[in-house]
Amino acid sequence: MPFVQVHWFEGRSDEQKAEIARRIEAALVEVAGVAPEHCWVKFSDTKKTDFIIGEPTEN
Repeated sequence: MPFVQVHWFEGRSDEQKAEIARRIEAALVEVAGVAPEHCWVKFSDTKKTDFIIGEPTEN
């Protein structure tokens, strides 16, 4: 059973998430032969302020 996690910044609508989940599921069904009911997609929305790239600068 594939479990796909999507980590990204918050701000996408429920409709956008549903469409992305459908497309991920379609790829798993088509390429890997997975049954649709076994495809799990989880979205983790993060605030931009909770994410740091590189080293934080000191004040």
